[in-house]
Amino acid sequence: MTAFYQPLGNDTFRSTEHTVGPWGPDSQHLGPPSALLVRSLLALGNPSSSLARVTFEVLGPVPVADLTVSTSVERPGRSVELHAASLSHEGRAVLTARAWRIVDSDTTAVAGGDVPAMAPPASAAPMEIPDFWGGGYLAAVEWLSVSGGIFTPGDAQVWARPRVAVVEGFEPSPEERLFSVVDSASGVSSRVDIRKWYAINTDLTVHLHRRPVGEWVGMDARTTIGPDGAGLATSVVHDEEGPVGTTAQALFVRER
Repeated sequence: MTAFYQPLGNDTFRSTEHTVGPWGPDSQHLGPPSALLVRSLLALGNPSSSLARVTFEVLGPVPVADLTVSTSVERPGRSVELHAASLSHEGRAVLTARAWRIVDSDTTAVAGGDVPAMAPPASAAPMEIPDFWGGGYLAAVEWLSVSGGIFTPGDAQVWARPRVAVVEGFEPSPEERLFSVVDSASGVSSRVDIRKWYAINTDLTVHLHRRPVGEWVGMDARTTIGPDGAGLATSVVHDEEGPVGTTAQALFVRER
């Protein structure tokens, strides 16, 4: 397979083996379904508007199965719109998204405030993948480490590039590539061994201050775990031109 999903028609998609996540062979990493919903949101909106914020609510494990996408416009407008999308399996919603879109305008004269750019992908090293998780989603993405990484506990700077399309037969947009990987911020900066602990995000919020470009997505990520079973993962997201936005994820943390 060359994609996370195969189109079946009627807004239904068949999940491939590339979507399989770390928690079991029957559930997906959140990256591919997030990208699938963003793909539908981009098709719904005005092409001269940009995604400013997308929030995903994880209603349950996303199964490696046939999934159906539905979309709606919650708040139409000339300059700002609020759109919604839902991913369902056998009639039950497993993931929802709500997105604010802002119509493009020229703000070059006042643009600024970015943090420093990450070291480029060319200066990063390939990450080693351990035998206990060497397939599925992890193998469908190319991973490079500036510092830290998926199996090194603590803060990390990582570049990622999907090796496959989101939907078979369609070239992914830069936004689709970005959303394919940014849920991994909590994984690359994890402070726990996933063989011994659950650290599962209940949501994902992505704010973008400009449109992403190119194939590579950088995450300058960090995770904080509190004493009461909850955590917070955040990242500054980059492309090869510099920072493009931020992410935040609430974490459910439990010993296995």
